[in-house]
Amino acid sequence: MAERPIAVTCGEPSGVGPEVVAAARAALPELPFFVLGNPSHFEGLGTDLHVIETPEAARTDVLSVLPHDIPGPRRPGLPDAGQAAGVISAIARAVDLVRDGAASALCTAPIHKKALKDGADFAWPGHTEYLAALAGSAEVVMMLACPELRVVPATIHIALDEVPAALTPEALETALRVTHAGLRRDFGIARPRIAVAGLNPHAGEGGTMGRQEREWIDALVTRLGPDLGCFGPLPADTMFHARARASYDAAVCMYHDQALIPIKTIDFAGGVNVTLGLPFIRTSPDHGTAFDIAGKGLADPTSMIAALRMARDMVERRG
Repeated sequence: MAERPIAVTCGEPSGVGPEVVAAARAALPELPFFVLGNPSHFEGLGTDLHVIETPEAARTDVLSVLPHDIPGPRRPGLPDAGQAAGVISAIARAVDLVRDGAASALCTAPIHKKALKDGADFAWPGHTEYLAALAGSAEVVMMLACPELRVVPATIHIALDEVPAALTPEALETALRVTHAGLRRDFGIARPRIAVAGLNPHAGEGGTMGRQEREWIDALVTRLGPDLGCFGPLPADTMFHARARASYDAAVCMYHDQALIPIKTIDFAGGVNVTLGLPFIRTSPDHGTAFDIAGKGLADPTSMIAALRMARDMVERRG
């Protein structure tokens, strides 16, 4: 086919990944993609299968599966430690295919970090960190995006009591610079506006509720503002209502939940996880494996569909 397909990884076989991938195929007849995984894990999910040997053989009228060694059956809701190594290696193989030019972008179905750690000693906190290691990229950020909001947490998968130490001036500056570059390159925004949240309640309220804003965050944002279009720090509890959101293109937040709670409240089903700073395009649905509903016909494919569409839009913007 003329348009290079998107590579989709199977994710955790016992989660809802196979179900939302199959549903996305039916919903996106115009978008070329293939999935790496065990073809048997996609049987009985409401779409015809087409086993392929190379990405260019992918079709849009059926679910094209590039076989990858993930042994054993799919048992919804019951992760199998013996499948962990295959799930991990499928991600690495998909990255190779994208970097070699056989695929245009990468879209990853959800993984279950504990299952991967238990079954294969997975050493990374999540997809974002593993992809950065595969790509050799030291400066990446996780963006969650929907039509109404884009957010970036400056620190990601760490405990809340570790945030103040991890949130260094260097880390925040990296998050701002990578976000600015990603908004320009992948979202087509010529002059990005980036709102920066405070770490503490009321953005520290002059040092009475925390010292980081007064000691260094304010000065850093002021210094970078002319080049990166960033402003703040702002009280996090007043920057996500509709009128406030209209004043910026993305919000850089200080920790995981400060960023993810607003976007999941606004658009729980349709949010997309984007990794900025990689040498290739990567998107993912903004939800987990959902073991509790896997295999019950309840999985909502909206986020996977949005992730595939966003990946294709990014490919077109990059030319």
